[in-house]
Amino acid sequence: MPSRLDDELKRLVSAGVLRQYQADALRSAATADSSVEPPESAAVSTPPSTPSKPVAPPEPNRGSALTEVLGYIGGALLLGAVALLTVANWGEMGRGARISTGTAAAVLLLGTAVLLAVFRRRDQLSSSLAALGCCVAGFATYVAIEDASGRIAGVAVALVLAGAGVWWLRGPSLLVATFAILAVGVLVLTSDVFTPAESVHTSSAGIAATGFILVAVVFGALGLVRDQVTSWSLAGAAMFSSSICWLVQDRGEVMALAVGTAGPVALLVMYGRRRASAYLVIGCSILLVIWPLSLYQLTDNLAGVAIGLVIASGALLTAVMLLSRRRLPST
Repeated sequence: MPSRLDDELKRLVSAGVLRQYQADALRSAATADSSVEPPESAAVSTPPSTPSKPVAPPEPNRGSALTEVLGYIGGALLLGAVALLTVANWGEMGRGARISTGTAAAVLLLGTAVLLAVFRRRDQLSSSLAALGCCVAGFATYVAIEDASGRIAGVAVALVLAGAGVWWLRGPSLLVATFAILAVGVLVLTSDVFTPAESVHTSSAGIAATGFILVAVVFGALGLVRDQVTSWSLAGAAMFSSSICWLVQDRGEVMALAVGTAGPVALLVMYGRRRASAYLVIGCSILLVIWPLSLYQLTDNLAGVAIGLVIASGALLTAVMLLSRRRLPST
C-alpha cells in the first residue's frame, strides 16, 4: 500500500476530518483492492454485483467503556485522597511520610499506566493516568529535596517522565501535562535562577514572557509529529501566557500586542486550512483579551479599550469574510 495514503489518512485523523475506525476501513479497502486482481475471464463472465451496503461504524464496546470510566474515577479518587491527606496532615507529617506518600501515589499511577499500555492497549486511559503520575512524581521529588533546588529537580523529573510518555503513548493528556510542567518550569527558572530573591531585577516578567514564547515554539514543533490540534492549541495558550507576562512587565505593552497578534493570526490561518474549531476559539479569545488590555495600558483611557475591541472585531470579521469567500467555489 502506498505510503502516500498512510500519510494522508494520518493527516485527516489528526485534523479531525476522519475518525480512526474510518481511516482503518479505508486502509483495509485499499489493501484488498491492491492485492486481489480477478482474471479477465471471470470479470467478463460474472454478472455485475449488487452495490455493497455502507459499512456501519462499529458499535462501542460497553465493557471497554465502563472499564475506562472506572479507570478515570480510580485515578481521580487516588489523586484526591493524596491531596486531602497532604492538606489535612501536612504540618503533622514528617519528611519521610511526605516522601513515601507522594512516591507511592506516583508509582501506582505510573505503574498502572504502563501496564494498561503494555497489556490492555487503552491509550487514552493510560495517557491520562501517566499525566497524573508525572505531576505527582515531580511533587514527590520537590518534597524530597525542598527549597529552590527541589523545585528545579521536581520540574526536571516531571518533564522527563512526561516527555517519555509523549514519545511512547502519544496521548493528548500527556501533551497537556507537558504544557503545565513547562509553564511551572518557566516560573521556577525565572524566580529561582534568573531573578533570585537576593538580587534586584525589574525584568522578571519579560524573562518569563520569553520563556513562554520558547514553550510555544516547542509545541509548534510537537504538532508536526504528535496530535496537531492539541499541540498547536497549547502553543496558542503559551503565546497568550507570554502576552500576559508582557502586560505585567514595565513598558511591555507593545510586545504584548505583537505576541498577542502573532499567535492568533497563526491559529486563524491554521483554522482556515484544517477547520479545527479549537484554533478559532483560542485565537479569538486571545485577540479579545490582549488587544483591549494593551491599548488601555498604552492610552490610559477607556477609549483604548473601545479601539481595541473595534480592531479585534474587525480582524475577526475580515477573517470570516476571507474564509467564506474561500469556501464559495466548493459550494
